[in-house]
Amino acid sequence: MVSRRKKRRRKVKKGLPLIYFVVFVFCVFVGVKLYSLKSQQKALEEKKILLEQQIKSEEQRAEELEALEKYMQTKKYMEDVAKDKLGLVYPDEILLEPTN
Repeated sequence: MVSRRKKRRRKVKKGLPLIYFVVFVFCVFVGVKLYSLKSQQKALEEKKILLEQQIKSEEQRAEELEALEKYMQTKKYMEDVAKDKLGLVYPDEILLEPTN
């Protein structure tokens, strides 16, 4: 008769390839997921850089708008608008028009 130990060893030897297969499939799955996450990380890094550039340009635009707002509250701006759009001049100012 075959002893119990030998039977048990045969069962373990029969189940070993299945365990190897499961471990292999698990490793493949983890590898694929890791690759997917790495590519996603790269895309997100590129998007982060783009958004940081947009933030800088919008901050610069906000500064320009603040400077324009300050200029628009000055007397010089009002004079320029009155001259350009309305054609107004000071009483002692002389305008020369070019002749064709």
